Amino acid sequence: MRIVSTLRISACVAAVFTASLQLCAQGQPAPPKAEGLPPRATPADYQFQAQAGTLTIAAEFTGHSVATPEATLTTEDYVAIEVAVYGPPGARTKLSPDDFTLRVSGKKKAPLARQPYGLVVKTLKDPELEPTAAETKSKTSVNTGGQSDAGSAPAPYRVPDELRHTWSQRLQKEDLPEGDRALPVAGLIFFAYHGKTEKIESLELIYAGPAGTATLRLQP
Repeated sequence: MRIVSTLRISACVAAVFTASLQLCAQGQPAPPKAEGLPPRATPADYQFQAQAGTLTIAAEFTGHSVATPEATLTTEDYVAIEVAVYGPPGARTKLSPDDFTLRVSGKKKAPLARQPYGLVVKTLKDPELEPTAAETKSKTSVNTGGQSDAGSAPAPYRVPDELRHTWSQRLQKEDLPEGDRALPVAGLIFFAYHGKTEKIESLELIYAGPAGTATLRLQP
């Protein structure tokens, strides 16, 4: 009897596995992954808010910093903004990071377009891992036997591939989600900007999407 029961269980497992393979072959979508950041309790929990139709857009400028649970990373070539979208109870909206642009210092030129997180990852640094100038000079001195060599510059610090991959996964998760979404929803958007944020005179985050338009005057 035990042998028969075992055979029946094995047959059931095989049937379930076969059915799963058939669903995959038919192009059934995979379970959705968790995306974005946890929205804060209310729009007022962000520094800035603006109305677009029935939606409230809230945002906070983080400059050249990208916070993760493990460390606060930096990038010289991009700035980040945490964005959240709120609506009436049960509301949904079609969302795209491309609905957002950034106008810097009131310049008449076209506002900056949103940049994909994949480009940002390539420029990320962890200040806690980067050797200081004194440490680099010390290591160079040791490697040259204490002799100064003005013609040789130390090799720049290179982030390990495994760590860079971890950062990529983190930013992919925290990136502002796209598509038809239940509200509230939150995430990061990035814009290419190499200058110092202290020198920014004004900063405007512009939303132009299905719900309407809104302009948030951020604090640089």
